[in-house]
Amino acid sequence: MKVMSTLLQSPHGFMTRQGGVSSGIYESLNCGIGSADDADHVTTNRQRVVAAVSDGPVQLLTPFQVHSPDAVIVTESNREDRPEADALVTQLPDLMIGIVTADCVPVLLEDTASGTVAAMHAGWKGTLAGIVKNTVNTMVKAGARRESIGAAIGPAIAQSSYEVGPEVLEAFQRDDSAWADYFIPSGKAGHHLFNLPGVVAEQLKLAGIQQVDSLNLDTYTLKDRFFSYRRSTHRREVDYGRQLSAIMNGANST
Repeated sequence: MKVMSTLLQSPHGFMTRQGGVSSGIYESLNCGIGSADDADHVTTNRQRVVAAVSDGPVQLLTPFQVHSPDAVIVTESNREDRPEADALVTQLPDLMIGIVTADCVPVLLEDTASGTVAAMHAGWKGTLAGIVKNTVNTMVKAGARRESIGAAIGPAIAQSSYEVGPEVLEAFQRDDSAWADYFIPSGKAGHHLFNLPGVVAEQLKLAGIQQVDSLNLDTYTLKDRFFSYRRSTHRREVDYGRQLSAIMNGANST
């Protein structure tokens, strides 16, 4: 049902697509509120995620993801909101935060000394816009020490599966010519295979994160384990499921 990082000490999990109640193209642990799956099934699946990560009942909060560079600190005053953002940061010990993905890069971060955790969604647009740097800076603002933060990169589309058009390469080259190293020509003229998880890992290091664990699991090729937006598109399916990655402050865990 979940895969974990050996680096992170906080209760966490990168969920697979297995262990839920959804059927059809959503089989079975679809956690996407924005999907066209049965809402009760999604609710049950998300409850199973909470049970898989936490020893007791806690609130699960995920943002309304918009491929932005925005990270939000969650406190008692806004824990009932669902912010429009692509990363959440918290120190609350009874709150599980998460993001959903289906090829984009999920990143879970922690500073156990301060009890600060974060969940980040990094698609190529958000990565280019600065979601990685902003998430780390928001953790520091919340009380984390940059040098103590550890980050785990979960299942995402691998370079060998991720062909992009010339506009993506051009956008990254405008930001920094060094990003061209993360693109290799594909078999289609003007197109390239893009190493998005590699860029995210490098941006974490540039943001001062010294401990980065990459799970290196390809959502596109591992069809029995993970949902993939691109695979669903290639199959001409009408929708797709989303897996959830979640983390919580382990202060009160047993």
